[in-house]
Amino acid sequence: MTYKDSGVDIKAGEEMVESIKGVVQDTHGPEVLTNIGGFGGFFKPDLGSFENPVFVSSVDGVGTKLIVAFKAGKYDTVGQDLVNHCVNDIAVCGAKPLFFLDYFSTGKLEQHVGVDVVKGFAKACKENGVALIGGETAEMPDIYDEGEFDLAGTIVGIVDQKKVINGSDIQKGDVLLGFKSSGLHTNGYSLARKVLFSKYNVENYVEELGSTVGDELLKVHKSYLSLITELKDMDGVHGFSHITGGGIVGNTKRILPEGLKLDIDWEGWKRPPVYNLMQEIGNVPEEDMQATFNLGVGLIAVVSENEAEAVKKKAEELGEEVIEVGSVV
Repeated sequence: MTYKDSGVDIKAGEEMVESIKGVVQDTHGPEVLTNIGGFGGFFKPDLGSFENPVFVSSVDGVGTKLIVAFKAGKYDTVGQDLVNHCVNDIAVCGAKPLFFLDYFSTGKLEQHVGVDVVKGFAKACKENGVALIGGETAEMPDIYDEGEFDLAGTIVGIVDQKKVINGSDIQKGDVLLGFKSSGLHTNGYSLARKVLFSKYNVENYVEELGSTVGDELLKVHKSYLSLITELKDMDGVHGFSHITGGGIVGNTKRILPEGLKLDIDWEGWKRPPVYNLMQEIGNVPEEDMQATFNLGVGLIAVVSENEAEAVKKKAEELGEEVIEVGSVV
């Protein structure tokens, strides 16, 4: 009995690594000192412009959004989701992302699936100016069912300590400016799947959505890096919140100083149709909607009342539609 007989094909893994070298190396700049295939990824950052550099890291997954990808047979977007999610998590701290590492595990390696996933990683890395410097592909036949896989990713960025954004300047009266999400992003999919797949299949076209269910649910998680980069040094910008699991309140309250809370105007913007559809089909309580989904707002900037108009104008010049979500009280 061989390793291949047990369900692990080393040769297939090697062939996949060989086939993705080009797209991975396309994300590399002069800071990357090694090519794919070594035991570790080497990255030499230019620290010349930093007085007191601090590295910022984050790790995450895509969650059960992967099940939608399995059903749709579409694998080139979930890698983008993961990179953009991780980028946003450190960008809201004021950090510039430097490099990303991925983990791809499956029951039986199907090379075209793995290549599509990695191409998604590489596409988003290149768009965000991030180097994809390493990863792991694991074949585990007794853990995953046929056609299934899981993803995780780690990102590392850098920020000057004096420019760390942690919400410590937030005060009573600050305004919450919201920026639109591209869809559900990467959270709430256990509830979304339970509701929508109780009535529709992944390929069903839904008039209210203007697309198939699968296309709606697989919309790529938006990167807010360029927007945050433009806004973070403006006067009056006191904090950013990336709206992921826990919703608007659950995430934004993480950066509030003690003694402050949020006053959200839940009727202040029009929710994308997918949320109304889910609430109607599943009779989902409003409390669950607010605590589970981003409801169309993927990023919030907490801004002083006096500077809110200037920040709003700058964001609009960058092509963003700004939503006044509420205030700090």
